[in-house]
Amino acid sequence: MKIFVYLCPPDFGNKIINCLRMKTYLPAEKKQEIFGQYGKSNADTGSAESQVALFSYRIAHLTDHLKTNRKDYATQRSLLKLVGKRRRLLDYLKATDIERYRNIVKALNLRK
Repeated sequence: MKIFVYLCPPDFGNKIINCLRMKTYLPAEKKQEIFGQYGKSNADTGSAESQVALFSYRIAHLTDHLKTNRKDYATQRSLLKLVGKRRRLLDYLKATDIERYRNIVKALNLRK
């Protein structure tokens, strides 16, 4: 069971419905954990490895969502775009530094 925390600004007024839609499935602590594990440090948000790891986490989340909501075509399109972004980053890593590419593919258990 997933629990979401809804944080709305105090001056949000009657727009509470829109605020409830702004739920996050990826808290900042989880991002820091991913960046620390796959990047050089917790603040390393720009390296290709940390971005690929973050995209992989988001892809897994969206895949799980699509298993229960088969007709959610907007999420399906977002998932395909995200897979393409990850693929381009992996292609970049492969072209520039093959060892970093092999390490991240092995660490994330990606099929390649």
